[in-house]
Amino acid sequence: LVLFLSFWSLAEGGKLLVVPQDGSHWLSMRVVLEKLCERGHEVVAVIPEATLLMKSSQSFTIKTYSVPYTQEFVDRYYNSIGENCFANPTFLEKFTVLLSNLSELTNMFSSTCRHLLYDEELMKYLQDSKFDAIMMDPVLPCGPIVAEYLSLPSVYFMRGLPCTLDYKATQCPSPYSYVPRIFTSHSDHMTFTERVKNLLVGFSEHLLCYLFYLKYENLASEFLHREVTVLELFSKASVWLMRYDFVFEYPRPIMPNMVYIGGINCEQKNPLSKEFEAIVNASGEHGIVVFSLGSMVSEIPMKKATEIADALGTVPQTVLWRYTGEVPPNLPKNVKLLKWLPQNDLLAHPKTRAFITHGGSHGVYEGICNAVPMLLMPLFGDQMDNAKRVESRGAGLTLNILEMTSKDISTALKAVINDKKYKENIKRLSDLHLDRPIHPLDLAVHWVEFVMRHKGAPHLRPAAHDLNWFQYHSLDVIAFLLAVVLLSLFISLKCCLFCCRRCCCKKGRTRKPTKSKSH
Repeated sequence: LVLFLSFWSLAEGGKLLVVPQDGSHWLSMRVVLEKLCERGHEVVAVIPEATLLMKSSQSFTIKTYSVPYTQEFVDRYYNSIGENCFANPTFLEKFTVLLSNLSELTNMFSSTCRHLLYDEELMKYLQDSKFDAIMMDPVLPCGPIVAEYLSLPSVYFMRGLPCTLDYKATQCPSPYSYVPRIFTSHSDHMTFTERVKNLLVGFSEHLLCYLFYLKYENLASEFLHREVTVLELFSKASVWLMRYDFVFEYPRPIMPNMVYIGGINCEQKNPLSKEFEAIVNASGEHGIVVFSLGSMVSEIPMKKATEIADALGTVPQTVLWRYTGEVPPNLPKNVKLLKWLPQNDLLAHPKTRAFITHGGSHGVYEGICNAVPMLLMPLFGDQMDNAKRVESRGAGLTLNILEMTSKDISTALKAVINDKKYKENIKRLSDLHLDRPIHPLDLAVHWVEFVMRHKGAPHLRPAAHDLNWFQYHSLDVIAFLLAVVLLSLFISLKCCLFCCRRCCCKKGRTRKPTKSKSH
């Protein structure tokens, strides 16, 4: 019977092609893929030969393609991202480095995409496999090009796109007045000055996107043999699975095919190993603090590490610090340096008092799920915006990692641990986040299967996609109505003038004096 049910599930399952993105993006997508495999679907992930975290899997099939760089280059590149976070350049130097990094990034990843698209053997395999749908992280738009080439309905799994292209591609309203742009670190309640900055950043997004996606547009047009824009490719998505939740994000409009699945990485608590259980139990009534700056930061400058170690020694809690760099000479007795942490399991432990984090979305949602107040030290990307959201909810404090001192760290950490308002606020956020009819993982799996079953979701696509900008903003209607009003006023004015002339002429003839007869 078990064997029969196994074959039945395989017969009922579909075929899903996956084009993922490396780094932390892969961690939450992998959970969805494993769940889909458990439900009997055949999953094939296409990845480059050299990657940071995307490795072979027992659950689904991995197909690799050659790339023009080595594994050592990948490791060095991602390590450099963490190292550069602790540099403190001038504005001009920062701008120059930004342009240089942008150019290097686009060259590297567009070249990777080219190697995938022109791998004839692999592309023929993908064509012959007859997939039901394609799932991808579209931040680097090689997946959308593959989807267009294979004519497959697509599911986007993502945190967000540069320049708010995700909302532009879905025709979703995104007012500058209360929807803060990325990298501004604004809340939804902006002052006049902040709204001015938000508007200027919004206007500059077009240039940023042009520079970032130009090589992809040229590659897509070359490969598809027709002129195509990145925005056009993005707009073809059937469903957008977005790792957001309004408990954490600011309220804003969304479209019917945008599904929020924030907290998808919040797994059930697993028992701690004997090693970690012993450390936690030894902390006594004071409990523990979990400290991690993410997978990309393996070590930090010694001066900064020393300052952090000084601050951590001022609290009575045991601090579990994920750190693989050189040990600071002043490391206090209450700090345990570890190369790896079962982060979610430690955060779920009742003895955890605070979470020191870089503000990555995975860590923030784990903090919310487990109701642990946070001390945030954002490094790059959207982490500054994430930290602002946590702080605006009263669930933690934020420090500038370049300017903070030992005293700043100590004061902020003690406040997060001892001030009850932070625990109360994060507990309220956690209660709201967990009060949902379906787990985000099950919701994501449902929508992937929905697109596979129905070959897309065209009923969720708004008619706005078929309008040009003139029609979308009803400028033609406004122009027509304005013309009608002006024409009506003109005709009315002419009629009034005509009536006035007639009246004046009649009065003139009536009052004309008659000549008297002379004798």
